[in-house]
Parts: sequence; structure tokens; C-alpha cells
Amino acid sequence: MIPRLSSRCLLRPEDLAPSQDDLSVVGAFNPGVVATAEGVVLLIRVAETPRQVHTGYVGLPRWDVVRGHVITDWLPEQEVVFNDARVVKIRKTGLLRLTSTSHLRVVRSPDGRSLGAGELQILRPSHDYEAYGMEDPRICLINDRFYITYVAVSPHGVATALASTQDFNSFQYHGLIFCPENKDVVLFPEKIDDKYLALHRPTAAHIFSRPEIWLATSPDLLNWGGHQPILSATAAWDRGRIGAGTPPIRTFSGWLAIYHGNDKGEEDSGIGGYGAGLLLLDLDHPEKISRAGGQILVPEMEYERQGLVPNVVFPTGIINQGETVLIYCGAADTVTGVVEFRLSDLLEESS
Repeated sequence: MIPRLSSRCLLRPEDLAPSQDDLSVVGAFNPGVVATAEGVVLLIRVAETPRQVHTGYVGLPRWDVVRGHVITDWLPEQEVVFNDARVVKIRKTGLLRLTSTSHLRVVRSPDGRSLGAGELQILRPSHDYEAYGMEDPRICLINDRFYITYVAVSPHGVATALASTQDFNSFQYHGLIFCPENKDVVLFPEKIDDKYLALHRPTAAHIFSRPEIWLATSPDLLNWGGHQPILSATAAWDRGRIGAGTPPIRTFSGWLAIYHGNDKGEEDSGIGGYGAGLLLLDLDHPEKISRAGGQILVPEMEYERQGLVPNVVFPTGIINQGETVLIYCGAADTVTGVVEFRLSDLLEESS
């Protein structure tokens, strides 16, 4: 395992005020991250649950587009089955609901290792396809604009939407770019062969293959095609689930991509553990894997091993500092952490 130069917990749920008085913050994690002229910007997924507790009932929050705020549906506990701490299944319909709802919140850092003070900008759901929340953003600077891919969850399923900004004060929404079920979409920071590129993760209802990461191309960032699988599960640590993590960064050896994997086997109970691996993609033909490395991150710190979902390290952002890189992760579906590696160590690992 590659040695970490440093590990730090940047943000915890108790550091943030709830978006409504009747909600409680239970998670501040899985941030999109980008370096700007003013410092590092983190776009945090903030998960909230109902503050009230009704004995014998479970509260399932959702965004009400008409009212413009979160409301809670209270169901008798006997009418649901708890899949895990995050999800219940409605017995009558067999459909899933989340036990929390998420929005995105802008947090700024002067150096990427500590958070600054100041007002926090909130991006709230505003469409029906975000009724159950906005999750797991990734940020990519393309030309002079920051593009944000994020997961939109609703009764229609799990899809990926696109937004953009120039200053993280005002945002333009571009709508869905990958229909359900698809998530973990990360953009490349530049065109290749006059096309935009993205890594994504389709999730099939019928299991004909191991989990896979796919590559897609677009002329305009809105219409995507040319889909092809490029990476499937490689070992025991990513046999249960695999997906793109951080947006790829250009290095002299190729596009360095950090991805996540889950180790849950078919016969295993629970959720399983999440870690991270890396691969290098050819600079001119990123559908080709130049070199592949093994697992580089496993849950080690207490805040990575203990939380709403124990034993989770989920990479979503990366800052290239030249000799080192900062990798930002959600930890235990609860907090935001940052890990520093030598870039040379990562590139050697993938050789």
C-alpha cells in the first residue's frame, strides 16, 4: 500500500447548520473539489434527516418542488424494510426510499488543507428528478468555466445532471445528461479528438457482468454517445461495485484516474467496505488503459472506519500540487477527509 504523506478530517456534520429548522445534518461528505485563483473550492454533499422522532414511525424526507422546501413522509415501521442505514424498501410497492435527503453546499479553503470562515452557498434541489436529493458532485474546469456533474435521485431513479458556474456564487443548470440508472460521472478537463469525454457507471438491473466503468464522448457536454466499457472489477477489493472517483488529471505518463471499489461478495451480508484504486489512461486514446495499479486507499483512520456506513473511503476530488496530490474523500458516509500522496508514488504504483 502506498504510504500516505498526511490524512486529515476537514469537515464533520456538526460543523454545519441545517438548511431547515426541522432537519438535522447527519453527513458532510463526498465533495467535488477544484483549485481556483482564490483558493480551493469544495462542493460538499450535505445529508439531512428529520429532527423529530415519532415512535413507531420512520421519517422519509423529500424535496417538494411546489413548496420549495423539504417535507417528511411518516410511515409506520412495519410498512418498511430497512436495507441499511441509508435506504428502506416499502413493503407494499417494493420501491426504495432514502432515509435522508441531500443538497450541495459551497465551502472554501485557502490552502486545501483547512477550511475558511464565511457564508456557505447552498444548492438546493429544484426539479422533480432531484426529489430525493442532489448527491456526490464532481467538478472539472473546462476552458474558463467550472462544470459540475452530480447525482440526481428521485422516484424515477438515480441519474446524473450537469450544472456550471464561473464563480460558485451563481449557477446554471443544464439538466440530466445520463438517464437512470447511471452515476459516478466525471469529465475530462480538455477535449480529445475534438470531443468531450466522461467516465460513467451504468448500473444494470440484470447482472450479466461484473461492475464496470464506461467511457462516453460528447460534442457539447449535453448529448453523450460512443459508449464503451473500459474497466471491470479487478480483484476482491472491487468485486462488489466499481465507479469513477476523481476527474482525471493529465500527467506525463497519461491520464491519472482514481476510482472507488466495494468488496461485498454475492454471499456477504451488509454493505461491504469501500476503498480506492488507480489507473492510467492513454493521453490520446483514453479508452486504452496504459497501466493499471492496485488499491491505494483503504479505511485506516477512525473517521474512515466509524460512521453512518463504516469502512468507507470514497474519492471524489483531486488537486495536483506538482510533486504531491491531495485526494478528497467521503469517509464513512459521514465526514470529508483529505489524503496527500507523492505523485511519483502513484505513477510508480501503476507501472
